[in-house]
Amino acid sequence: MRVGLVALFAGGLMGLAGPAAAQRVMSLDSCADQYVLALAPRAAVVGLSPRADAPDSFLRARAEGLPQRRTTIEAVLGARPDVVVRQWGGDARLTAALQRRGIRTVSLGDATDFDGVRANVRQVAVALNRQAAGEVLLAEMDGKLARAAGAGRGRSAFYLTPGGYTAGSSTMIDAMLRAAGFANAAAQPYFSPAPLEALVLAPPKAVVLGFFDLTRAGADRWGPGRHAALRQATRGRVIASLPGAMLGCSAWFAADGAQVLAKATRP
Repeated sequence: MRVGLVALFAGGLMGLAGPAAAQRVMSLDSCADQYVLALAPRAAVVGLSPRADAPDSFLRARAEGLPQRRTTIEAVLGARPDVVVRQWGGDARLTAALQRRGIRTVSLGDATDFDGVRANVRQVAVALNRQAAGEVLLAEMDGKLARAAGAGRGRSAFYLTPGGYTAGSSTMIDAMLRAAGFANAAAQPYFSPAPLEALVLAPPKAVVLGFFDLTRAGADRWGPGRHAALRQATRGRVIASLPGAMLGCSAWFAADGAQVLAKATRP
C-alpha cells in the first residue's frame, strides 16, 4: 500500500513537472545547420553558423530569427549548449575543449550515399532525443527516392558546375543520379575538373548543371563551366539545373534533386 502511494505521488510530481526540457543545441557549420534546423525544436536552438541563412543553405528560411555565432570556444561556451553538431566546422582542439567541459559533440560523417545520410540523421536525432522526428524525415526522403527510381532508364548524364568541375563515383551527386535511374558519365571518382575540350568536341547527350543559380565572384562567375563554347555545345542537352542549396551538403534533400531529375525525363 505504502509503495503504491509513493509511486502515485512520484507520478503526480512528474506530471506537474511536464516533459523533460529539450536539449540546448548549437551547430558549427552550414551543413550541421541543416540537421539542427530540421530536427531540433526551434526553442532549443541556441546557435547556428554565420552561414545558416546564406543562399546555398537549404533551410535558410527556418534560420531567420535564430542566433548565429562564430566557431570559437568563447562563442560556444557563451551559448551554453548541451549538444554541439558539426561536420567540418571547428577543429580537434575545439572539440576536445568542449568534451572536457561536458558538452557532447556530434560529428557528422561525410555522406556519399543515402545510407550515409540515414546514419547522420539518426545520429543527430538520438543525440537530441528526437528519434521520431528523424524517422519521419527519412520516410519522406525514401518516399521521394521511390518516386524518382528508374526515371532515367539508364541514360548517361554528365554533371557540371560553373567552376568546370564534375562529380564521379563516391559522391552524393553520383548517388542522386543513380537514384533517378541515370548512369554517371564522369569517368573519374570523386570531384575532378571536367574534360572541357572533350565535352565541346563530343557533347554528352544529357547534362545536369549544379550551382548555376548562384552568382558569385571569382572562378564561379567566369569559370570554365560558363564558357561560351561549352554553353553552345550543351545547348538543348541540359535536362536540369539543380540549385546550390540542394547540393551544398550531403543530406536528405538530395532526394529532392533526384525528383527534379526524374521529372525532367517524364512528360
